[in-house]
Amino acid sequence: MESLHPFLFILATLLGTLAQKDLKNSVFVFPEASDTAHVVLQANLKKSLTSFTVCERVYTDLARGYTTFSYATPASDNDIIVHKASPTEYEFYLGRSKVAFKTPAPKCGWEHVCVAWESSTGIVELWLNGIPLSRKGIGKGYAVSQNASIVLGQDQDTMGGGFDSRESLVGELTDLYFFDRVLTPREVALLRKNLFAAKAVISWRALSFQIKGYVEIKPLLFGSA
Repeated sequence: MESLHPFLFILATLLGTLAQKDLKNSVFVFPEASDTAHVVLQANLKKSLTSFTVCERVYTDLARGYTTFSYATPASDNDIIVHKASPTEYEFYLGRSKVAFKTPAPKCGWEHVCVAWESSTGIVELWLNGIPLSRKGIGKGYAVSQNASIVLGQDQDTMGGGFDSRESLVGELTDLYFFDRVLTPREVALLRKNLFAAKAVISWRALSFQIKGYVEIKPLLFGSA
């Protein structure tokens, strides 16, 4: 338990400063490559995760790899990571393992991506712009701790830090949702259209967050995918 004490102290400090807002029709803009700029999120998790779905909408012209969602715990700084390794490949990290998904060459515009995982089978689903890709397997029987540092726009190499500008997001991010279960295909389709209102542990419509560094909240300008 000793290893958790620094994290709990940091978490207690953050909880007093996190804002909660409805960010409908708004985006986080990450204007430049950085090893400091990120957004810290709070999730009200009561127990370890044995299934989840994370969904987000991203707009960027980056050709290099970048991380959008990073969930670090005392057990692993890569406990959950959504990383786009190249314009035609997404990587999903769980614990100390990863799987890769080949994707079609992107068109100019927003990408809506959902990643879902369940411990009982280890099956990972990745949905890109409403289309499911071939399922993969990772971490069968694993559980993700609820004691986490959750960050947008950077890859954590330590809890809450260890950022590398070469992996940072330069672009825009909106409609971030995190569920403590696997969504159904219908739910994914509805969420892509912003028509799904089921309870999420992290919701764009009631987001508890803190901006660190050069990240701006701006109105949505581009048509969604």
